[in-house]
Amino acid sequence: MSAFADGRPHLRRKLPSLAEPEISFVVPAHNEEAVLGDTLAAIERAARAIGRPYEMVVVDDASIDRTAEIAAAHGARVEPVAHRNIAATRNAGARSSRGRYIFFVDADTHVNARTIGMALRAMEGGAVGGGAATFMLPGEVVPLHDRIINAMLTVGGVLTGFASGQCMFCTREAFEATGGFDGSMYWGEDNAFALALKREGRFAAVWYPALTSGRRFRKRSLRFSSTRLRGLFSDPGKLFTDRSHVEARWYDSDRTDDNRLDGSLPARIARGIGLVVVIAVLAGLAWCFTPGGWGPWPGRFGRAMSLGAVAMAHAGLAFWLAAWVNARNLLRQKRPTSIVRSLLTIAAFAWIGWRSATVVFWGYSRLWDWLEHFL
Repeated sequence: MSAFADGRPHLRRKLPSLAEPEISFVVPAHNEEAVLGDTLAAIERAARAIGRPYEMVVVDDASIDRTAEIAAAHGARVEPVAHRNIAATRNAGARSSRGRYIFFVDADTHVNARTIGMALRAMEGGAVGGGAATFMLPGEVVPLHDRIINAMLTVGGVLTGFASGQCMFCTREAFEATGGFDGSMYWGEDNAFALALKREGRFAAVWYPALTSGRRFRKRSLRFSSTRLRGLFSDPGKLFTDRSHVEARWYDSDRTDDNRLDGSLPARIARGIGLVVVIAVLAGLAWCFTPGGWGPWPGRFGRAMSLGAVAMAHAGLAFWLAAWVNARNLLRQKRPTSIVRSLLTIAAFAWIGWRSATVVFWGYSRLWDWLEHFL
């Protein structure tokens, strides 16, 4: 339960050690009074279980609620900024921190001693940084297809040596060498930072998860998806650097609906479509790794399935881009194990892209044959 459950700050809370901190927890926050107390309490429990000097730095990014007050009551140092940019906000916290090891923890994410301990052992063993897998907090109300997507991204990220931004970490030397997060990006900055860390040395993907809220999934909508799709096709160069593409999901100052799942009929229809798409994607991925692939099924149902496969295969072409990004990063790898992992990742992405391209080519060939027959 949050320290503010009774409406009054608990001023007698035991504060972090006054010794020079070895670990710095940087928490970016904008209007996070509903969740920040529990996040800082989780950090306190984890850090005290580890038993090393630590500090908590809450970067208050133009909040108009009790975010700063709650942070101070938990013994955190408040760093006020007005960036409204998650990358720049994290960087401000890291630069004002003093610890040798920096952990970036989102305001709605709960870390634990085991995750922090594994990350510390990785960095003390030579890793320049990394990130932790993130599962959802118990009781989170999230659409089924988003749970599947989150599980796929979490497992896939750890297997390929990436991690989401909810819980990332690095040494101070690595942060200074990379320059931190790319301040021109409004989303995707966590992956860009992971690539930058990989160029400096070993990136550790910690299996044991931190727990995060499902609000980023509850705030997803058809409008949000369509905005990003328009940005992808209209001006792909600004897809990550134009805040309007993710304004409704990640930069909304109104937190009143964070815990509410839209129950309107259009939202339910959208969630149904999303589940069908996710199932189709899973089936497509399975097909990509089936020797020879499954041929078209007979009958009307088979034709409908083939049409759906061709449509989904267009999305699979994006794996060529993913393979290219990893190939660029491969040339900057310094460790043999990182090179092997990158090669396997590139091979898997390229294979999926190739199988998707063959399906698209087959679909358009059939369409051309049909047009020739009727025209």
